[in-house]
Amino acid sequence: MNPLNLSNPRASLPCASFAQRCHAALMARVSPRQDELVATWKARLLTPLRGTVLEIGPGTGPNLKYYDPSVTWIGIEPNPAMHPYLHAEAARLGRAVTLRAAQGDRLPADEASVDAVVSTLVLCSVADPVGMVREIRRVLKPGGQFLFVEHVAAPRSTQLRQWQRWLRPLWRRLGDGCHPDRETWVTLEQAGFAQVDIHHFTLPAFLVGPHIAGVAIK
Repeated sequence: MNPLNLSNPRASLPCASFAQRCHAALMARVSPRQDELVATWKARLLTPLRGTVLEIGPGTGPNLKYYDPSVTWIGIEPNPAMHPYLHAEAARLGRAVTLRAAQGDRLPADEASVDAVVSTLVLCSVADPVGMVREIRRVLKPGGQFLFVEHVAAPRSTQLRQWQRWLRPLWRRLGDGCHPDRETWVTLEQAGFAQVDIHHFTLPAFLVGPHIAGVAIK
């Protein structure tokens, strides 16, 4: 549970595989465009947050600019090739970050220890989304919030849903385990939160156009 030492932004790169480096480089290029498409949602959800915020899979750090300067930010990013990009973004913004290299199926945080957990485009790629959401509930304080923006499955019996199913194997390989057809809203609704507020919307992104955004309260 020791924070990752970010004094050298390239310190973690030797541990990254070729595939991880490629994915990090790709995300560094595409994240700004994706961020533009959901900027309104991110600002609405993330800017009001205060206290200790745990962000799962922060990638290259596109969400950092939305947080209030008073927030104590902890990131859980299993891909070490992402760390230098995030460190550079934090330095550009002049904010302190704690970055930990861990998997989302066991969050390195004590029970009921954080005020909010944030996930953007993460639940699509984890191996066990149900277990991950269970971990999120565990680390949240009573009344704590889980804020999310995720791409999800298209409505059943639609042509897009068929394309998502057909292309899933290739998409998972190219997208670091990403599933284009997960009904993530079902996982959240059945996770045992005291309150879940989910909004469905669609972006101009073909296979991963259907999205959800919202908040779940412990």
